[in-house]
Amino acid sequence: MKDLTLRHQSGNLHGRIQITGSKSESNRMLLLQALYPQITLDNLSNSDDTVAMKSGLESDKNMVDIGHAGTSMRFLSAYYSTLENQEKILTGSSRMQERPIGILVDALRQLGADISYLKNEGYPPLLIKGKRLTASEVRLSANISSQYITALMLIAPSLPDGLRIYLEGKITSIPYIEMTLSLLHKIGVDAIFSGQHIQVFPKKDITQITHAVESDWSSASYYFSMVALANEADVSLSTYKKDSLQGDRVLMDVYQQFGVKSSIENNTLALKKQTIGSTHVQLDLSDAPDIAQTIAVTCYGLGLSCSLTGLHTLKIKETDRLVALQNELSKLGATIEITDKSLHLHKRTNPIRPNVLIETYHDHRMAMAFAPLGLLVPIRIQDADVVTKSYPGFWKDLDQNGFLSGS
Repeated sequence: MKDLTLRHQSGNLHGRIQITGSKSESNRMLLLQALYPQITLDNLSNSDDTVAMKSGLESDKNMVDIGHAGTSMRFLSAYYSTLENQEKILTGSSRMQERPIGILVDALRQLGADISYLKNEGYPPLLIKGKRLTASEVRLSANISSQYITALMLIAPSLPDGLRIYLEGKITSIPYIEMTLSLLHKIGVDAIFSGQHIQVFPKKDITQITHAVESDWSSASYYFSMVALANEADVSLSTYKKDSLQGDRVLMDVYQQFGVKSSIENNTLALKKQTIGSTHVQLDLSDAPDIAQTIAVTCYGLGLSCSLTGLHTLKIKETDRLVALQNELSKLGATIEITDKSLHLHKRTNPIRPNVLIETYHDHRMAMAFAPLGLLVPIRIQDADVVTKSYPGFWKDLDQNGFLSGS
């Protein structure tokens, strides 16, 4: 994949961007569609993750390789466990084989699933022998990844007696669990999330339904950052809902501190540059960890200090995102400290170093989070095509909005 040099021709940003559906919502709905073919889906994500999810659900092959798609690994592990008399080997990239999945596998085994590790205990690849799962209760740690919980919730209505999930410890990324709950309600499945437990009731059939997936708020985060860093900016994004299910909708509140006014009318998210009101930003991002990289880079670009907490899940993503942020921001001249669950950035006192090559570590969010700095200095992005994991049209959209790019 190519490296990209990026800079903006004026520092002023005006445009309208169409962003495809949320991959989080798309992947959930695709699994539910596999269980209930009465569901029709519109505005699906065109991301690599969603392509991998769709391919994995439709594959009749014994071995399924989902590459870097972590969501697909978790969701398909649960789904394949329910396919009676079918045997699947589920694998992925070298990085995927370093990402733990033991908590989910242990939970599925509590339900009666037949899953074996083919290499290292607790990690993909997995050998899954599908069978009828008859248990109706499961316990698992809730402080590692909400995707483990969601995977169980999604298969729950297809189980004979549904499923009661007991959550142990502090629950992480609650909005993603609430998204899953809302989507179950949308298709007519009764489900309750209260305190430390979730109850999903069985549902044999549903009525015909068409569901339009909302556009992706994580993808919108990069435009919030661009508007904050621009000299002047007025940007419109579509298609977004006032009653969004996505946790990253907190961007509207967070970026007020960075001088970004946002509003939603007629499914259009309007962003406008205003005066910055903060010199230091302190945020707990345990409910929206995917926007941590974007926020950290925005703060550095604006010359603000920040303390970001609730970041414990970032260490098991496409890369260790905390270490990656420390490495790449330091190259630009930042002073930054990290722990295993927090990031602390000092106020910038020197100009941003230009023409620095930002390593992406096979992580789409590293590439897109650093791209807005092209409004301030020329910046080089390594392995730029990595953005296809979640936002294949990202560089094209930037080209159409005043960014000049070249290899």
